[in-house]
Amino acid sequence: MENKMLTLDKFEEAAEVVKKVTQETKLVYSDFYSAQTGNKVYLKPENMQFTGAYKLRGAYYKLSTLTDEERSKGLITASAGNHAQGVAYAAKCYGVKAVIVMPTTTPLIKVNRTKSYGAEVVLYGDVYDEACEHAYELAEKNGYTFIHPFDDLAVATGQGTIAMEIFKELPLVDYILVPVGGGGLATGVSTLAKLLNPKIKVIGVEPAGASCLQASIKEGKVVTLPHVSTIADGTAVKTPGSKIFPYVSKNLDEIITVEDEELVGAFLDMVENHKMVVENSGLLTVAALKHLDVKNKKIVPILSGGNMDVITMSSVVQQGLILRDRIFTVSVLLPDKPGELSRVSDIIAKQNGNVIKLEHNQFVSINRNAAVELRITMEAFGTEHKDQIIKALEENKYQPKVVRTNI
Repeated sequence: MENKMLTLDKFEEAAEVVKKVTQETKLVYSDFYSAQTGNKVYLKPENMQFTGAYKLRGAYYKLSTLTDEERSKGLITASAGNHAQGVAYAAKCYGVKAVIVMPTTTPLIKVNRTKSYGAEVVLYGDVYDEACEHAYELAEKNGYTFIHPFDDLAVATGQGTIAMEIFKELPLVDYILVPVGGGGLATGVSTLAKLLNPKIKVIGVEPAGASCLQASIKEGKVVTLPHVSTIADGTAVKTPGSKIFPYVSKNLDEIITVEDEELVGAFLDMVENHKMVVENSGLLTVAALKHLDVKNKKIVPILSGGNMDVITMSSVVQQGLILRDRIFTVSVLLPDKPGELSRVSDIIAKQNGNVIKLEHNQFVSINRNAAVELRITMEAFGTEHKDQIIKALEENKYQPKVVRTNI
């Protein structure tokens, strides 16, 4: 069955099939990113998809290609998040049983959401690879039909329907940027895009701490990274798919890697300018925009998902504000006498600094004349404003030291 996939006919069939369960995610023109890059940037917001990610496409299309017998055996997969929800939702639509093996470290919200679609969740192993191994064992033991998150040509064909939608809305698209974990989405999107227009450029984007596809393409064969480390958990994959590897090797024009720090900034930009929550893996493509050395092109970054738990979100926002000097902490030593505190706060107020937190420590030294320590955490508009506040403190004979911020 599989070798007939990834053809124009199959992509067209998949596009019709997935329409039954997908939300229309129309392109969003981004004034912010267009101005920043000198291109016309259109976001493909799959974070607004049912189940919060594109994965539903591949899962549902894969189910449509199975026989009744294969479906009735029940389905099993391994996933730390989005694929789990995609398979669970697709199984619910078909009225069949789904078992999802998730690593024990999966955030509770993702576990509960997967269960809410009627799937049975088995928590096993610390990382995806261990969960996957266990899923294969259970499939063998109970006769379930295994649905791989990315190394499956039918699943990749379903994911490629995103490219069909992009072309319908923006036929003259020049660049499509696609996030890469195991490579299923990149396979479907790049293969269909090249079938529709061989001149188009499709760029894969990986986290720098998990660039398994880049390493594999360099070697000319699938390689496994010794370890991965990135905040983009949806794309933290050690080994790309072997069935799909020939397609991505041929159809991706380039692979860009992005540092975690850039994703933190991209999250803030997306929330502040587009009012959209996009998970770290989905931000890879917008973070990659500044690595592209082109002008006046029509570019579509795919925002692959928006399933980020609130705790992660708050820590990313915090890190982003600190990273951009919009929150910072200074330590100053004051003589221990009345009025000093209001004098310092007056200097900060004149510079429009906004104090968030004060810590006053009288026991920093024996010589209390010179040494009451005041730690001030404040809000600024950015680096320039922060420097201006520090300069004002220095001009008033304080010696502010910037210290690590913990809000």
